[in-house]
Amino acid sequence: MKRPGPLLTLLAGLVLGLFMLTLNATSGTKTASSSYREESPSASPKTPPTSSATPSTSPTPSPSKPSVANANYAGRTNDDAASVAVSVRDGKAVAYFCDGRYKEAWLRGRVNNDGSVKLTAPNGAVLDGKIEQGKKIRGSVKDEGRPYTFTADKAVKPSGLWRATAKVRGAKIDGGWIVLPNGRQTGIVTRDGKTTSAPRIDPETGTVTVDGQQLTAQPVTP
Repeated sequence: MKRPGPLLTLLAGLVLGLFMLTLNATSGTKTASSSYREESPSASPKTPPTSSATPSTSPTPSPSKPSVANANYAGRTNDDAASVAVSVRDGKAVAYFCDGRYKEAWLRGRVNNDGSVKLTAPNGAVLDGKIEQGKKIRGSVKDEGRPYTFTADKAVKPSGLWRATAKVRGAKIDGGWIVLPNGRQTGIVTRDGKTTSAPRIDPETGTVTVDGQQLTAQPVTP
């Protein structure tokens, strides 16, 4: 009865040892796996490249500016029948067509980036032209169905376009003058809708006498 004791004890120890060995192996595997999963994110961080972190952006375009410089132009039609003056400011233009007797038209419109202009007047007159390198403008004015081709050179004050409006002896006065670079003048004064040739203007001061009253004309801009 005493002999089986050591054998059973040995078997029990062997079983216990196998159980503990299996338990350690299983625990070690879990620990290693858990440790790997916890350390893997920090072991190989995914940092995006610097070039992709900052998206490329195009520079914000600045507001477009008119490509045609501000200037005044004055000249004659090719048949020498009338004068034409054009004033350009900030992409806009105003023009005056005048024969110095009874025919006149005030025209307005925009200046395209290529220097071309198409100006219109309340009386139906139309001016089509092209500014050439800021030195002159060539084109035509169509008034009352008749076209007048012209060339107007760049004008520097006192030459250019002038206008005066006032009340003289109860009459509404509206006068327009074109002063050419050579000093030649063309103008018309309208008194309550009736047109006559305008008296000479002093281009240095803008003063002019109409019906005995001195007026001051001003340079015209859009």
